[in-house]
Amino acid sequence: MTRRYFGTDGIRGLSNRFPMTPDLAMRVGIAAGTIFRRGGHRHRVVIGKDTRLSGYMLENAMVAGFTAAGLDAFVLGPIPTPAVAMLTRSLRCDLGVMISASHNPFADNGIKLFGPDGYKLSDELELQIEDLLEKDIYGQLAAPNDIGRAKRIDGVHDRYVEFAKRTLPRDVTLHGLRVAIDCANGAAYKVAPAALWELGAEVVTIGNEPNGTNINLECGSTHPETLQKKVHEIRADIGIALDGDADRVIIVDENGTVIDGDQLMAVIAETWAQDQMLRGGGIVATVMSNLGLERFLGDKGLTLARTKVGDRYVVEHMRSHDFNVGGEQSGHIVLSDHGTTGDGLVAALQILAAVKRTGKTVSEICHRFEPVPQLLRNVRFSGGKPLEDAAVKQAIADAESELAKSGRLVIRPSGTEPLIRVMAEGDDRAQVERIVNDLVDVIASVRSAAA
Repeated sequence: MTRRYFGTDGIRGLSNRFPMTPDLAMRVGIAAGTIFRRGGHRHRVVIGKDTRLSGYMLENAMVAGFTAAGLDAFVLGPIPTPAVAMLTRSLRCDLGVMISASHNPFADNGIKLFGPDGYKLSDELELQIEDLLEKDIYGQLAAPNDIGRAKRIDGVHDRYVEFAKRTLPRDVTLHGLRVAIDCANGAAYKVAPAALWELGAEVVTIGNEPNGTNINLECGSTHPETLQKKVHEIRADIGIALDGDADRVIIVDENGTVIDGDQLMAVIAETWAQDQMLRGGGIVATVMSNLGLERFLGDKGLTLARTKVGDRYVVEHMRSHDFNVGGEQSGHIVLSDHGTTGDGLVAALQILAAVKRTGKTVSEICHRFEPVPQLLRNVRFSGGKPLEDAAVKQAIADAESELAKSGRLVIRPSGTEPLIRVMAEGDDRAQVERIVNDLVDVIASVRSAAA
């Protein structure tokens, strides 16, 4: 069955335009509620959101859908995605919902669904929901006396703060560290600074004044320049940049240098391996992670298992092969000893623990390998399937042949936008740039001809 609504990370799109309309949000609530309405107990769903203006609209629509399907809705308000996953389990709910478009601009929004185990729904369950959405869904409504109730839950921020604090090793405090944190005017604007302060750090916070339209706006993990300036300004020991729903993190060292998810995974993998905590013999990452990470791990006797892009695929591989560390170059880092999805704050705490235990600076700790030159460019298209064109196929085959011994080529359509992503990496920077630029030109010419 062709997927019409769900992408690599739930349903996502421009707010108040298909598919991110209140009508569809309500229908998703009815469909998902119907599928998870199993057994005779009172069924529950927790609903969190980030700070986007459209979150109010979609939150109310989903409450209407779930209660119409017979589920009690616990409304959490602005809270990180990993907190929703954690609370789904701890409150023994049948479903968890996060209303967020993660790192996207405020005008976008999305719906992420979690099962009772706190993990994102499988492809099979998402297809079941899509199937119901295409039918007369109103035949699934609960009887009048079975309609669900809705209430706002207090104290959930404190629960998540305590959960995050417990992931820091017991022999570590953050006393003596000056931490700058950029909350992206997003879901973690209250909880992340609170957790760091309670652990003993001196905390300077930016990106903590959401107004509905400034989430991810020149701030957060996708725009670390603001944090780099703040780190220099206050002479911070470390800068932590979260994204809009706080499931990813980027670090800025004391010199203002940005450290991506590949370097952070290298630190955690090496540290956990030394402490005999690492399972699976290595870590799981996506095809986009740098070849330098793979080489670094190999030198340590560790492996790098690669998956398709999307933290859900990383998590699936982790679960099926008993890994406990995985993630993406973008800063999604999943530590399954602590949670079921990417958690920017928890990942940052692991880096802080390494800094405190060694007494070294962040730049010394986090520069574990020299990245192989890597270039990513996007080609926008409005229709058709450019990657199936004969000229594009031949160009890709030629590029793969040229890079066979010294690098990698990854070409894939975006799961959330009408883009073709072209990435190459290799030891020869000039070669990498030429290959990517040539491929982009070929794909763009096919796109233009189709238009």
